[in-house]
Amino acid sequence: MLTKHKAALVLEDGSEFQGYSFGARRNTSGEVVFNTGMVGYPETLTDPSYGGQILVFTYPLIGNYGVPGEERENALLKNFESEKIHVQGLIISDYSENYSHWNAKKSLSDWMKEHNVPGIYGIDTRQLAKKLRHQGTMLGKIVVDDSKDIPFEDPNKRDLVSEVAVTSTVRYHKPGKRIALVDCGVKNSIIQAFLRRNIAVIRVPYDHDFLLEDVEGVVISNGPGDPKMCKVTIEHTRQALRSNLPILGICLGGQILALAAGADTYKLKYGHRGQNQPCNESGTKRCYITSQNHGYAVNAETLPEDWREWFQNDNDGTNEGIIHISKPFFGAQFHPEASPGPDDTEFIFDMFVRALK
Repeated sequence: MLTKHKAALVLEDGSEFQGYSFGARRNTSGEVVFNTGMVGYPETLTDPSYGGQILVFTYPLIGNYGVPGEERENALLKNFESEKIHVQGLIISDYSENYSHWNAKKSLSDWMKEHNVPGIYGIDTRQLAKKLRHQGTMLGKIVVDDSKDIPFEDPNKRDLVSEVAVTSTVRYHKPGKRIALVDCGVKNSIIQAFLRRNIAVIRVPYDHDFLLEDVEGVVISNGPGDPKMCKVTIEHTRQALRSNLPILGICLGGQILALAAGADTYKLKYGHRGQNQPCNESGTKRCYITSQNHGYAVNAETLPEDWREWFQNDNDGTNEGIIHISKPFFGAQFHPEASPGPDDTEFIFDMFVRALK
C-alpha cells in the first residue's frame, strides 16, 4: 500500500497543483506536456522523444494493467520502445496501485522507482491540460519535499538528441536489402517494422555520415527537442538529397528532412501527443487516425517548389507529412509504427521499401 507523501507540480507562471508522490521520491524539472492516449503508458514512457519532458496523462486511470516483462525480439525489448524511461516525471489523476494483466510483472510505481523517475497522482489533469492548451506548454518542476529552490530548466535549449541516440553503430542482420537508420532517439518499433520485412538495419548515431554506408535507403528517426539543434544531421541529409537514395523521415526525422530541403519549422503551442490524431491525406478523401508525439512542426508554406504537403492534421490544419514530387523522399510527422496506437499508416513503410534500389 502506498504511503501518502505530498508532492506538487509547480509551473513557471507560479501556479501549483497539489497531489501525492509515487515512483521515485525526488525533485525534477522539465517541459510540461500532455498526452491524450487512453492506453500504452509502458511504450509512451520509454519513447526517447519525451526526453526532458514532464508528461501529463489526460486519461484519468493509469497503472491498472501494470508493467509487462522484458522479453526481447531481434535483441530489442518487445514491450518497450527503448531500454529505459525517458520522461523527467509523470503527472496523473488516479493511480491504480492494484494492477491486473496476464503479462504484468510489476507495478507502474515500482518500475518508475527502478528508473529513478518521480510521479504525482491526485492532480486535476483536466484542469491542467486546459491550462496548457490555453497558455501553451510551460516549464515546470516536481517538488516532493518542501524545497522549491530547484531551477526551471528548458530542455529544448539542450542537444537532447545527443542524450538519447546510440554512440556507435549497431547492425541488425536480415537477408534483404540494407538501410541506414539515423538514430535521433529511435523507437524499437521502427526498427522492428523493417526487420519484420526482412530489411537489414544499420543503426548509426545521429551525427554519423550515413552516406559512407553501403545501403539502399536511409531512415531518419524520431527524437526529442528542436529539430534545428540537429545541425550535423541536417547537413548530412542535405547531401543525401542530391542523390536518388530513398529517404524516409519520421516525426523529428521528417522535420530534419524538411529543413534539409530548405523549408522551415516552428514550435507548436502545445503539440500533438496521443494515439487519436486525425490526419487527412492530400488529394484524397481519406482521413487516418494516427499516433503522435511532437512539439514542433513543418511550415508547409516554406516548402520548395519540388515538394508538396502529404498530410494535414484535421484538428488544426498543421502539416503532418511532406513528399517530393519526383524523387523517393518521404516525411511523416506522425508515427506509422504506432506502438501504442492504430497502425493504419504502416503502409508508409511498404512504400519506402518498394522504393529501395
